[in-house]
Order: sequence, then C-alpha cells, then structure tokens
Amino acid sequence: MDLLKWSKRPAADVEARKPEVNIVRGLIARATTPLLPDDYLHLINPLWTARELRGRVIEVVRETEDSATVTIRTGWGFPASYKPGQYVGIGLQVGGRWHWRSYSLTSIGASADKTIAITVKANPDGFLSTHLVDGVSPGTIIRLAAPKGDFHLPEPLPDGVLFLTAGSGITPVMSMLRSLRSRETIPDIVHVHSAPTRDEVIFLDELEKMDVDVLSYDLQLRLTREQGKFDIEQLDAEVPDWRDRQCWACGPVAMLDTVEERFTEEGLRDQLHIERFAIARTDHGGEGGTVTFSRSGKTAEIDGATTLLEAGEEQGIQMPFGCRMGICQTCVVPLAGGYVRDLRSGEEHREGERIQTCISSVSGECTLDL
Repeated sequence: MDLLKWSKRPAADVEARKPEVNIVRGLIARATTPLLPDDYLHLINPLWTARELRGRVIEVVRETEDSATVTIRTGWGFPASYKPGQYVGIGLQVGGRWHWRSYSLTSIGASADKTIAITVKANPDGFLSTHLVDGVSPGTIIRLAAPKGDFHLPEPLPDGVLFLTAGSGITPVMSMLRSLRSRETIPDIVHVHSAPTRDEVIFLDELEKMDVDVLSYDLQLRLTREQGKFDIEQLDAEVPDWRDRQCWACGPVAMLDTVEERFTEEGLRDQLHIERFAIARTDHGGEGGTVTFSRSGKTAEIDGATTLLEAGEEQGIQMPFGCRMGICQTCVVPLAGGYVRDLRSGEEHREGERIQTCISSVSGECTLDL
C-alpha cells in the first residue's frame, strides 16, 4: 500500500482512463527525480538511512511517578554491541525543532531484536526528559548517536566492587547489574543506593529481588527523607573493606564531589570511576552576551550560565555533542571570534583556541563556525 501511494503521488492530478497508467507515470517520475538512493530507502522505511543513526520508539513504561523506560528499535548502522554503563545520544523533534540529550543505556548490550533501552527521570527544568517521560508516543522516529563513555566494568572483573548511586544515578549501574546477571558472573558487590522514598526508587523490585537471589550482591538502600543523605564518613562503618574495592559512583554533583575528595585523600583515586549527569560549575560563569553561529546565520543572546551547546540547540542548530560534561571532547570546536569562559574552571578562551561548547559560555560576544 505504501509503495502504491508513493508511486501514484507524482501523477495524482493527471486524469487517465486506466488508473494503472498513473502508477507507471509515478514510478517514472520517481526514477527521474534527483534523489539519492538513501532518499528512496527512507520513503520505504524511516530507519533505512545511511546518513544518520535512527530509531523508533517501541514502548514507554513507567518506573516511578516521574521516570520511565523508553525502548527503542535501532535502524541501520547502529553498533551491534556496546558496553553496559555507556550512554547514547537521543534526538527528538518537538514543535519542529530537534532537541538532543545523552542518556545512560539500561539495556545490557547486543540484542537479537535490535532494541536498546534508556530510563529517564523527568527533570522540572529539562524539556526533553519531561517529554520522553510524559509525551513521547510509540512509533515516534528519533535520531541516535552511537554509544560512548568510559563508565563501564573492565575485563577481567575485579574481585570486589562498590557501587555508590543516588536517584537516576542508578541507570548506568543497572545496565551493569543486568549484564552481570545475564552472564552469571557476579563478583562480590556492595551497592549503596539513595532515594528520597521507596516509591522514588527506580528499579526497586528488580534490585530487591537481586539482593535476595544473588548471594554476592548486597543492596544497602538509603531512604533520605527518613535516614538523611548519604554521608561519605559513614562508609567505614557500612562498608569496612571499601578500600579494597573498585568503586563506580553516579549521582548528584555534591555527592560525587565528596566521594572523589575522600578517595583522593586516601590515595585511592585510581580505584574510583565517576559518571556525572551535570556540570560541576564554579562561581566563575561567563558574563553572558551574544553568540553568533556564522554558518547557520543565527545569533542568540544568552546569560553567563547557559552553555554554547545549549544556545545552539535552542536555535535548532545540529551541534556536535557527546557526554555534555566536558569529558569526551566530542563537542570541541575552534572559537572563530570573541571570548568564552569555561564554566568549571573560570578560565577564559579567545579567538583561535579550541573550546568545549558543553562547558563554555560567552563572555561579551563570540562567533562559532557552526
């Protein structure tokens, strides 16, 4: 039926005694239009394109009141496997504009049905996360960026593992736990996870079931409204052998900062692996001002807390991006003119230097060749 419509449309307004004549004319018209082979494939199936990675939303399942797991069937070119704990770029068109963010994969790796899953917690200030949890419908076509990230377990596995997670920081670790369980190779794991209440613990049933079923997995659940926030000083009492374990930590910036400080003080920084979902900003933001995207012919007035990456995406410009944390270097571009400031260090950069758009804001005015 789709092929019939596709072939008829170019000659739909041309009268013919025999309807099949329009089909022939339509096929000829399509064959003589200046389209690339990729264009024809896209007409048949939106996931068949070599120009970019795409996916189709298959299912959206609520995990908690403000979080949901989104299952996506991937199209041509998406990697056949990835490492549990890595993240993937998601591009969603809303109101005629593409919005991009990175989310940790909660699926476990290669899948026979070519599906992946992300679990998203709606952030009141996060447009795309809220839309993914509350507004995206099965069948929606999205853009994808290949999985990336260094937050994953090594091979061979360490004998002892410590997971420190809070809130949505459980998502990359959940992928690791699921992968380990599927392989039936689970080392000695202590997992300290924090959430405000039981109702707000993402994957609560699965975590507690694993705690019961797997002898080498010890879940220590901390409900912060009753017990207070996780305190790194309590680690000696709760996990006496933590110094002998490799640690993977993911959660709020303040929590990760204290964890990093403690491991550094103990001379164990090389045993700590951190995944951050937000930039660790200093008080030295940019002054704000005008950013010009010369290739796109667009400008934006932004404050000193808005990154150049966010400003470009708000203008509908396809910006290079990866971790959005200043780690992976995917967003690096040369500064064509003006000045920008690094939101983490406060360091100012000028024309000719290469900058990371995900952690930089404008100081007065700047120009990017994008």
